[in-house]
Amino acid sequence: MNSNKFKDYTFHPVMLDVIEQLQFHQPTDIQQQVIPSILKGKSVIGQSHTGSGKTHAYLLPLCNKIDSTKREVQFVVTAPTRELATQIYEEVRKIIAFAGKKEEWFAKLLVGGTDKQKMMDKLKEPPHIVVGTPGRILDLVKEEALSLYSATSFVIDEADLMLDLGFINEVDQLLIRSKKDVQLLVFSATIPQRLEHFFKKYLENPLHVKIDDELSPETMEHRLIPLKHRDSATVILELSKAIHPYLAIIFANGKEHANKLAIALQEKGLNVGLIHGGLSPRERKRALKDIQQLRYQYIVATDLASRGIDIKGVSHVINAQLPKEEDFYIHRVGRTARAGLEGTAISIYEEKDIKLIEKLEQKGLSFLFSDVKNGQWETSKPWNERNLRTKTSTNIDKEAWQQVKKNKKVKPGYKKKMKKQQESIKRELAKKAKYKK
Repeated sequence: MNSNKFKDYTFHPVMLDVIEQLQFHQPTDIQQQVIPSILKGKSVIGQSHTGSGKTHAYLLPLCNKIDSTKREVQFVVTAPTRELATQIYEEVRKIIAFAGKKEEWFAKLLVGGTDKQKMMDKLKEPPHIVVGTPGRILDLVKEEALSLYSATSFVIDEADLMLDLGFINEVDQLLIRSKKDVQLLVFSATIPQRLEHFFKKYLENPLHVKIDDELSPETMEHRLIPLKHRDSATVILELSKAIHPYLAIIFANGKEHANKLAIALQEKGLNVGLIHGGLSPRERKRALKDIQQLRYQYIVATDLASRGIDIKGVSHVINAQLPKEEDFYIHRVGRTARAGLEGTAISIYEEKDIKLIEKLEQKGLSFLFSDVKNGQWETSKPWNERNLRTKTSTNIDKEAWQQVKKNKKVKPGYKKKMKKQQESIKRELAKKAKYKK
């Protein structure tokens, strides 16, 4: 049975103390469902949206199992980007500090963009916890600077992004070099078909937990703005006068669009930062530091650069361009309305986006159709208003024809009479439809 209290799990007193210092009052949905199984050593596939507490869902039970009498690698956490790996590592360091185990539990961050030789020297005494990107960890394993064979647990975080970025082969190579019965913990917002084949190779009867994304939580507002004959930078400038965000992430599709949009917005006088996969490691590190120190009010980002990066205090998500798939919309808007805070998602749309909007509406998402003029929100006509009107009219037409009496013997002028009858029935049906509304 899942409990909504951390003290009901089989955590050691030291970990309960850590949880208290982290100011976690009760487990999130994903934590409730996976922590008991992870504590028992069971493999888990955890599927839930960004910001749902996935990181601590595995870190807390894994840290609970550390045996400080053995100086060997006990668990490995892999992440697709160095930013995400660094973020997880910082959480590990926080847990170690709160546990008062700085001299007993050892962790190492292994990511690219750092001196490999220095890293190899530091690994002469193996850490208990390894956090890093698959490529760099594999590199050090091949150099025999690190062995993963002692690890009892292996985490693949943001597995779908790992697949998108082409790192799943490195993960495969790391698992080949691990124990056959290693506890495998996979966390992902979505599980693409290709990942299922990968899981079959390594997982036997894992616990598969899927937390349904709350697409339209009460704390979340979704607005749609038509692009019309404008460019997105002009629309966003108008938006800025209406929303005054604490911090807004502006999503663009791809690096080139992101660069152009950031320049256009800066020229319009907005305080804009930029983050995407095309920046050098140093530029990305500096950009993230500036973002975390709230140097910017607006951040232009791409999907890959933003996934998993914890940017606190995001009050608004703006889609300068809508993504092609609904999953990406969900990931993007998941950057705001986190941890019970309110949030707004605003998307600039064109006719080509209508299929996506329809799919999201079918999933239960409700949009406010808006526009902004002179710093004020205005109600806009829904994109499908004309379609709805045509559809209703067509349905009434069909129904009216079905009710027309058709004589077996036809007389001259019968078509006119039938048409007249159909028009009369149509008027009645239209009145009823209007009354129902």
